[in-house]
Amino acid sequence: MASCLGLYIEENIIKYAKVSKDNDIIKIDSFGIKFYDKLVEAIDQVIAETYSYKTPISINSTNENYNYFYVFNLLNKKDMHNYIKTEFESLCYEKEQNADVFETRYVLVNDLDDKEKVKAIHISINKGELVRKAEILEKYKLASISPLALDISNLIEADKNASAENIAIVNIENKTTVTTIIDNKIYDVFSIEAGTKDILEKIDAKENSYAKAYEICKNSTIYTTEGKELQYEENVYLDDIMPTLYNIVGQVKKILNDSLNKIDKVYISGTASVINNIDIYFQEYLEDVKCEILRPYFIKAIGTEINMKDYIEVNSAIALGLQGLGEGLKGINFKKESITDKLPEWMNIEIGTSKSGKPNPWLSKIDLKMDFKDALSDFEKGLIRGTAGLVLLMILYGFGSSALLGLIRSKVDETETNKAKLQTQLVAINSDKTKVDQKASEYTSLVASIEEKSQAETENKRLKYAIPTLLNEIMYVIPVNVQLTSITNSGTKITIVAQSDKYEQLGIFVTKLEQDGILANVVNDTSQKQNDVVTVTIEGELP
Repeated sequence: MASCLGLYIEENIIKYAKVSKDNDIIKIDSFGIKFYDKLVEAIDQVIAETYSYKTPISINSTNENYNYFYVFNLLNKKDMHNYIKTEFESLCYEKEQNADVFETRYVLVNDLDDKEKVKAIHISINKGELVRKAEILEKYKLASISPLALDISNLIEADKNASAENIAIVNIENKTTVTTIIDNKIYDVFSIEAGTKDILEKIDAKENSYAKAYEICKNSTIYTTEGKELQYEENVYLDDIMPTLYNIVGQVKKILNDSLNKIDKVYISGTASVINNIDIYFQEYLEDVKCEILRPYFIKAIGTEINMKDYIEVNSAIALGLQGLGEGLKGINFKKESITDKLPEWMNIEIGTSKSGKPNPWLSKIDLKMDFKDALSDFEKGLIRGTAGLVLLMILYGFGSSALLGLIRSKVDETETNKAKLQTQLVAINSDKTKVDQKASEYTSLVASIEEKSQAETENKRLKYAIPTLLNEIMYVIPVNVQLTSITNSGTKITIVAQSDKYEQLGIFVTKLEQDGILANVVNDTSQKQNDVVTVTIEGELP
């Protein structure tokens, strides 16, 4: 009988469920909730209580990111993979992230809007975070790390009928996820930041006990009356509970309204599902959609010795346990496969038994029968010596192989850890470089602006005193019988209108202006004479 321990781990709380499967019969051997201050010690206690020292363990991933890519369904598997990889790398480039920092998985579903395409639900998780997850359970047999938002669908029995209901699972844990299932396949995953963490932390601040805060939630009831008005039980903690639930149900309603596919039923799961009448509360807001508490499909008929509500509050752990048993979506396990995971089952020998605990076929074929009443012949002595030598060689080979495999696994894990740390540091370096480049660009722009303003100010000052200086210089070079009728300027260009009764005096004045460097590029137009007075226009530029 195969079994798996599902561990849903979040801040301050562990939900666990040991799930076993014999053919098509699924059972829950043990389950519960544990509050903790030290995570590793709490996990050790759960392992001891469920006697799961050698049982495969399935845990939830955290902080996963979901993206959606659309691929033509005519592409082969390899081309699809390369296209999705390229799309994700492009997305990371746009976000200024390093794609190598993330471990990725994806599942394909039919695109309901375009029959020629398939939709890839793409999940990415930081490699460093996965390494830390694996290190927590390094003493035990970690089999699976997978996103709960996808695993939670394991609790619903797939309906092979083509007219199956479209479903949304609202899983309210620390944060809330909304998983939509269309035509028996997961189609979308939405994340809502609000969750039970907001509720429990508020109550914990009053009671100074996370466990007590959880029990208060579990014993709280939301009462409803006729119409759409809600009345709350006389419970001071409902003021801590209801705002968060109101936020969640509002966002769920928006998700359902925005969906192009009509949702027929909403299942509510997670820690918040223990609040009495939460399904009725959701029903009040989601009027046209049937709302129910999510119950694992395989425990429909249950005795009175265990309350169904006790199973429901560990739904997340049960879903993870089922995933570890091979139920649900394939290919979403983020646990790095080690060398020992790749070994065939018969190589995991435990003195006459296989890895599954059944008699080992290799050892069961050995049938040595000897009669020691008579003296041993030389052949029998040789056979014993040869057998002993062979057994000794096998033992030495086994120990050597185990030591070598352990060393290789240790080095591989160490390499992966260092690689993840290095990639994280590279992301930080790239981020710092981007910030430095931005500051350098701002500094360069600032310097250019200051220089431009300085040049403009210098030019303004120069022009401000240019005319008085020009007049002063002209005073020393102008002939006695030359008169200036006007001086105008346009920037550095100067226009002077002068008159005299003699041509030669005006010529001397023009020459003096250029030779003494009073004006540059001096030109004069044709002079005009009227009533014995010659008028000339002189143009030049300030030096």
